[in-house]
Amino acid sequence: MKTCIFIPVIVVLFASCTFQRSAEWVSTTEGSPWEEQPDLRAVSADSISLVDVEIELDEKQQKMEGFGACFNELGWISLSRLEPSQREDVMEELFFPNLGANFNLCRMPIGANDFSRDWYSYNEKDSDFVMSNFTVANDLQTLIPFIKNAQKYNPDLSLWASPWSPPSWMKYNKHYASAFTGLEVDTLYRNGLPADRVGYEGTDMFIQDSAHLAAYALYFTKFIESYREQGIEISAVMPQNEFNSAQIFPSCCWTAASLSDFIGNYLGPAMRDLDVDVLFGTVERANEQLVDTVLSDPLAKKYVKGVGFQWAGKGAIKGIHERYPEMKLYQTEQECGDGKNDWKGAVYSWKLMKHYLDNGASAYMYWNISLEKGGISRWGWAQNSLVVIDPESKTFTYTPEYYILKHVSHYVQPGARKLAVTGSYENVMAFRNPDRSLVIVVANEDNIDKTVSIKVKDMVFAPKLKANSFSTIQLKQ
Repeated sequence: MKTCIFIPVIVVLFASCTFQRSAEWVSTTEGSPWEEQPDLRAVSADSISLVDVEIELDEKQQKMEGFGACFNELGWISLSRLEPSQREDVMEELFFPNLGANFNLCRMPIGANDFSRDWYSYNEKDSDFVMSNFTVANDLQTLIPFIKNAQKYNPDLSLWASPWSPPSWMKYNKHYASAFTGLEVDTLYRNGLPADRVGYEGTDMFIQDSAHLAAYALYFTKFIESYREQGIEISAVMPQNEFNSAQIFPSCCWTAASLSDFIGNYLGPAMRDLDVDVLFGTVERANEQLVDTVLSDPLAKKYVKGVGFQWAGKGAIKGIHERYPEMKLYQTEQECGDGKNDWKGAVYSWKLMKHYLDNGASAYMYWNISLEKGGISRWGWAQNSLVVIDPESKTFTYTPEYYILKHVSHYVQPGARKLAVTGSYENVMAFRNPDRSLVIVVANEDNIDKTVSIKVKDMVFAPKLKANSFSTIQLKQ
């Protein structure tokens, strides 16, 4: 009797790794933003002896979480100057997936920030340690409708939040600000802080006792719960915006050691119970030791899921990424400009974005989404924005910085992997999306047109980049 043995044959079909031999191409110059170019055609790499750039498809770097900006009160007020249909056009452009900027990850304040209408917190009742007077009523007029409007276009929008100042009664100086605004400043912009109650970097302005620290953790809890009642989920919090900076607007200096204690013993456990991540920051100094202080504390470290950097903090991100390669790193606030919204600011914003992404940041956030022309804050200085509103004509414009950000955010999908690039031409970044498409963003900051040869596998693309331009090239499989 013969025994028949059937051996199943499993055929595994691998998806082709071959890219199409033509690539989509969009470019931006100061006078011609977001201009579609004719598709690029590849030539064989064998026919090119030397290339300027090679995309290293196998050298994967950090996984990208996304791009976005910050919701603040003056942003919503400026957009509300438009006719409703115009405002919806802007919000759709910013938040509808794959349409325009493609924002999927944004920041919001916990209470007032420097682009609020004025100072407020969610509980200014002195010594209310049980938070019986906590309320987000102020936000029902501004931040909540702003966020809900964005969620209408992207229901999966992720949010993280941080305070600029705790309630004033929780601070030693009993005031929202940390720096004195002198009499030389216009009455409109004065903050009323006496000169003898200013704060200083390297000190704690938050009252460091268990009653105040526990109450502040409860304050965060009430914030998360109140927003959930409004149908808005907050995925993560940071304990303090710019904790080294004594500012004339809402601010509060902390030492890194005190923040570590607050995270490890109060904020971390409270957020764990709500399934909300804790991120450390925002770090606005080029001082890696500030981060090391927290990440070397076993109690705090177990709660810290990431670190956020902004402004001079850009000088610390490289070392932190090298020493903590698995730690999630965010760029939390692009430097704010001067209200001119000019091409010079856009070029600088590109340099910032490239620096952060080249050094491990998995998320990049602009600051002001929208401001009225001039961009003046409640505390009296001008900043840039992605959208500028003219309240008299009820019109809007997208700024050059918007288009620079869109050159990356429109194409780079959540979950994309940044790729290493080699070669003599360094003003370029590359990403591999989950759908396997390849995104190449390249700048020509020279005053003359320049042809740059870019090798991808066995192909070479050679776009002629216009003078002072930014380009995105997308290859699909």
